[in-house]
Amino acid sequence: MRLFTWSARRILSAHKQASGGSREIWGWLNAVFNKVDYERIKAVGPDRAASEWLLRCGAKVRFRGFDRWQHDYNGLPTGPLGRYRIEAIDATESCIMYRGFDHLEGLEHVEEIRFNKCIYIEDACLERLSQIKTLQDSLKNMTIVSCGNVTDKGIITLHHLRNLEWLLLSDLPGVKDKDQTVDRVQTALPRLTIELDLA
Repeated sequence: MRLFTWSARRILSAHKQASGGSREIWGWLNAVFNKVDYERIKAVGPDRAASEWLLRCGAKVRFRGFDRWQHDYNGLPTGPLGRYRIEAIDATESCIMYRGFDHLEGLEHVEEIRFNKCIYIEDACLERLSQIKTLQDSLKNMTIVSCGNVTDKGIITLHHLRNLEWLLLSDLPGVKDKDQTVDRVQTALPRLTIELDLA
């Protein structure tokens, strides 16, 4: 049975072509995709619920022990509760937003997150992500590229991710004081390698 037929990537593509009054419809639809269903999280576990949210919004996930990225909502694997643990998230051009970040609570195995051309990612998203205890323990690699709403404030909050080993920051026009911002993160996380491509 097909549970979901429209991908957010397709909808975002249509959104880019839309103009005028239809923008409000797309904003509403993106907000619906990001709504957290706490009962669903209890029923299927945090990894399954987060996978559903991410794929609904046009992102991809890779499960622990698998090489292949999962991008098809209808192709999400089934199995016993807890069998599929998210190890990596690629949110490239997805419509994930702060409203949905409660889905990340309870994810214990996420080692990599990529935010690339995410128009709804902002400082509050990075701050929320950085406050999640399980991600503070597990997250090792992070990419933030072409996310125009991210500023120095959001980057600085990443210092809470105590096991972060590698961070790529590129094309972030909201980051104004890159030297001081990077220095603050690097001081808090001396083992972190930071790659920069900021103007």
